[in-house]
Amino acid sequence: MQEKLNIDLSVVEEVNSYICDANNKLVKDLVGIIEKYGSPKTINAQAAEARKLSNLMDKLKLMDSPYYNDLLWLINEREKGSFVSVSQFRKSVLGDRADRLYFDEAKAVTLEISALQYFPWLITEAKRSIENQDLMPGRYIRVRNMKEQEADQGDILAVGAAMQIIGASFCESLDTRGTDGSNVHLGGPETITGYFGGIGQPNDHVLMWVDELLYYYTKYGINHVLNINPGTILAGYMLYRLGLDITFKVSVFMGNDNPFAALWTLMMAKMFSREDGTTPLAGFNLSNSVNAETIMQSSEIRQSFGLEASVRIEHHITNCYKSIVTQPYLRRDDLIKAAKTVPNIAAKHEGAEPEIDAKRDHPSDLLDYFRAKSEVEESGDMPKLEQNYIDKHESVNITARLLTENQLSFIAARNLHRR
Repeated sequence: MQEKLNIDLSVVEEVNSYICDANNKLVKDLVGIIEKYGSPKTINAQAAEARKLSNLMDKLKLMDSPYYNDLLWLINEREKGSFVSVSQFRKSVLGDRADRLYFDEAKAVTLEISALQYFPWLITEAKRSIENQDLMPGRYIRVRNMKEQEADQGDILAVGAAMQIIGASFCESLDTRGTDGSNVHLGGPETITGYFGGIGQPNDHVLMWVDELLYYYTKYGINHVLNINPGTILAGYMLYRLGLDITFKVSVFMGNDNPFAALWTLMMAKMFSREDGTTPLAGFNLSNSVNAETIMQSSEIRQSFGLEASVRIEHHITNCYKSIVTQPYLRRDDLIKAAKTVPNIAAKHEGAEPEIDAKRDHPSDLLDYFRAKSEVEESGDMPKLEQNYIDKHESVNITARLLTENQLSFIAARNLHRR
C-alpha cells in the first residue's frame, strides 16, 4: 500500500518546469528584489564585511555609543577567564565525581533564551553570571522592532558584536509580519481567532520580507532570522538555493505540532537544499504542545533526510506567564527524555519558573515584546522587564543543572565557558 505514495518523477519535473519558467511571476519578482542589492556573490561579500567584529566595533565607537565600552568590558572579562568553565559548573552540581563521568558532547543541548530585547540586559546577565558562576546561554532570540533597535545608540550593532564575543548564535525577528497591521484579522485579544492561521504575512508581504531581510543582511551582516509563514519559508529556501547565505528559524507560531507537520517542513528543506546538501533551515521550533515522542519522531525524519547536523530542533522549556500558553508550563521532563537519544536540540526558555513568575507584580508577558522602548520607560516598567529576563536566565541554569544531574551535556556561550 505504501508504494502508492511514491511521487512520480514526472510530477517533480512539472514542479521544476513551473519554478524555472522564465515567465513565472513569483520567481521573477523574487529575483527582482535580489537584483536591487546585486548578485548573490556580491551580497554575501557585503554581508560578510558588515558582520566583521572590527567593523561593528568601529561603527559603535564612531557614533560614541555607550555600548562600546560595555563590549570592551565583556572582552576583558572573557580574556581574564571570569566566567565559569564547563568542568567547574559540572563539579558545582555533582562534586568530585563529575571528573569521573562521561558526557556525550555529540548530543549536547543548546541552552536558549528569549527574548533579548535590549543590549544592556546582556551586560546585566553577564555580570550576574560572573558573580554567581552561572552559565550564559549559547543561543539568543530577539523580537524587538528592527527599526527601533537600529536607531537606539547602536543596539543592533552591539548585540551582533556581543554574540561573536561570547560565542553564541542569535536570531532576529523582522518587522514585516502580520502584527505590523497588514493582517486584517488581527487586533487586540478580541480578534484572537485571526491567529489560527498563523500571525501571517499577507499579500505582497513575502516580497517585503525578502527586501527587509536583504537590507539587514547587507548593512549589518544579520544572516539568521525568524520565519513564521509558509510563503516566507519557501522564499527563504529559494534565496538559499539561488546562492544567498542566509538562514532562518521556523517559529513556534507555525504550529508544527505533530510528526506529519515536521515531515512537511523537513521535506521542503530537503527538496530545496543545495547540491552540497545544506539548507537554510537552521532552527525548527516545534509547537508548545508537542511531547518527547514527537521530538524523537521528528528527529528520525530529520536524520533520514541527512539534516541532523544542520537543523536544530528547538523546544520551549518555559514560556511567558501571560498571553501565550496555559500555565503552569514547564517541559523539562520531555527535554530530559528526548535529550538522551536526540542530538542537536535546543532548550528554549521564554519564561521564568511558573512559581516565580506567579509571584512577580509584573509576570513575563509575550505582549511586552511589541511595546515601544519609549512607552516601557515612560511607564516605569523597564526594571520589571529586565527582571523577567533575568528570571529566564535563572531557568536556563536550572535546566543546565538538571541536564548535568542526568549526565547530559549542554552548549552554553562557547567563548565564555571553556571545557
